[in-house]
Amino acid sequence: MQDPSPWIERFADLIPTGGAVLDLACGGGRHAHFLLQRGHSVTAIDRDVTALTPHENLEIIEHDLEDGSPWPLGARIFAAVVVVNYLHRPLLPQLVAAVAPSGLLLYDTFAIGNETFGRPSNPDFLLRRGELAEAARGKLEIIECFHGRIEIPNPAVKQQICARR
Repeated sequence: MQDPSPWIERFADLIPTGGAVLDLACGGGRHAHFLLQRGHSVTAIDRDVTALTPHENLEIIEHDLEDGSPWPLGARIFAAVVVVNYLHRPLLPQLVAAVAPSGLLLYDTFAIGNETFGRPSNPDFLLRRGELAEAARGKLEIIECFHGRIEIPNPAVKQQICARR
């Protein structure tokens, strides 16, 4: 399994102790399992959950986040909402709303400029400068926001935010 995103590792200690975490578009579960090891219960959502390893504190939800069906979590809130390498703009309001009081939004995905490094290169899947900060504005306190080139694990242009309710 791949290592967790350095951005998620960096801010994981700020997640309220023992709080429930949402891992959206979880893929193989690298962040879910990282956070389980840190004592959090995790709700992991993806359209294909076959790569996830079951765990007693892992709730697995198979759901296509882009097919127009209703948000599968209703009004549930989480100590942290974690999203890595995924963007579906219509979900941004639900993700911000799912952050509990004192909870975090930890988001790390590709941004405009990444097309010079390969995929994704479609602007529909690349954040515009300041887009995550704009989604959080007035709702969450921005602890740190980044937009630029990263080298680890591979060269890319990313936008990242750590914000607290």
